[in-house]
Order: sequence, then structure tokens, then C-alpha cells
Amino acid sequence: MAIYKEEAIVLSNEKLSEGVYSIVLKTKDIAKEAIAGQFISVYCNDSSRILPRPISLCEIDKKENTIRVVFRTVGKGTNEFAKYEPNTKVTVLGPLGNGYDLSKQYDNVLVIGGGIGIPPMLQLAKNIQGKKQIVVGYRSKNDMFLYEELQKEAEVFVATDDGSYQTNGTVIDAIKENKLKADAVMACGPMPMLKALKEYCQKNEMDCFISLEERMACGIGACLGCVTKTKEKDHHSKVHNARICTEGPVFDAREVEI
Repeated sequence: MAIYKEEAIVLSNEKLSEGVYSIVLKTKDIAKEAIAGQFISVYCNDSSRILPRPISLCEIDKKENTIRVVFRTVGKGTNEFAKYEPNTKVTVLGPLGNGYDLSKQYDNVLVIGGGIGIPPMLQLAKNIQGKKQIVVGYRSKNDMFLYEELQKEAEVFVATDDGSYQTNGTVIDAIKENKLKADAVMACGPMPMLKALKEYCQKNEMDCFISLEERMACGIGACLGCVTKTKEKDHHSKVHNARICTEGPVFDAREVEI
């Protein structure tokens, strides 16, 4: 799959909740190539910030050649992005990484997102054919960004850390409380959530595909700053490592040691 470095144009920038923003970018080629689960690297317009920021793709519109990213402000780079006005030009590299493989058909899929791992689940839910249910974990009722949009794609079950909406606890608690069953899980979120889902799927004989969140520097596999332990040796390096930015971010949970 081709990777492009291009100058995208900000079409819109919207605050979804406290510290969470949604930007739609007009691209030339990136949207045409992108699939659910991939990400882009966004370069700051402030030249003092050299490294790009990796952000997962929330929505992909191949007809309009647009991509949507939803991110939480955590530092100077993302705080800069949050201030972008429409028509701002921004350098973007992508699409990067491997997304979700939807070539295998399942009778029922659980699409699971936690925190800022929720955005890529929207495009994934749009692309999954057949029965699917969505489980999402938020901090609280006041932090439920993208909830209404997810509801348009499937039935949504919610877990909140403080119990302010639906299940009090984790996405695993929501699955158990609602007695949800599926053939496969496709998830993105914080590492503790992914570890719990991997164990849950192993016990219940479900396929599990997880998108690993990790700090990335180059985004193209050159710096080796985002490796994860793997069950099998990499056929190039001959070690039990894989680069999340290139071999991932989406992995079969059975292949990675987390």
C-alpha cells in the first residue's frame, strides 16, 4: 500500500468534549488508500516541533477524499492542532500501519473501544458487514464523545469509570452484564483493557484483534521506538519483536505478548 506525504487542508475543527477535538482534512491521495485501523502522522506547523504526531483515522470518505481524526490534547503538538482554523494547511504522512482485516466473515462481532481508542471504531463499525455490537468505555457521562454517531452503526453498550452511565466499570463488565456473545472481538484502547480482552477471548474461544496504542516517533518503522513482544520471531530481525507502527497497530491478540 502506498504512503503519501502531502499538504492537507483543514475543513473543520470541532470540540467534542473537554480536551477532545475532531478535525476533518481534505487530502489528495491518503483517503483513497486508507482503511479502518490505520493512522496518519501529522506534522506541526511550528517548526520547533520536529516529530509528527500519530493519530488514528476516525472516518474515511473516499468519494470526497477526506479523513477525520479525533484526538485528545495531551501536549504542545495536539494543543496546536486543536487551534487550527478551517483552511489551515497541514503536512500529513499516511496512511500508515496495518488496519483491521475484514476478509474473514463472522456471524457476530463485538467492536470495542476505550477512551481515545474509540475514534477508529467508528469507521470499523461502518465497514463490518453483518451483525455487530459496540461496547465503549468512557471516563464519565460527560465524556461520551462519538456516542450518537456510533449508535447509527449498531447497538451501543457503555461502561463508565464512575458509573454515571450504564455499566459501572470496564468494557468487560459491560460485556458480562449484558450477556453479549460474539465470534470475534475487534478492539482499540489502553493496554489494561486490551490485556483483559485478550484473556477473556482466550477463555471464551473468540478471535481477538487489537490495535495497540504506543508512543511513535517516525511512524514508518525506522526508529524502533514502538516495538512490542511477539510470540513468534520476526522473519527479518530473528527476534520476538514487532514494530507497532508498521507490522501493527492491529494484531491478532494471539500473536503478541502484552
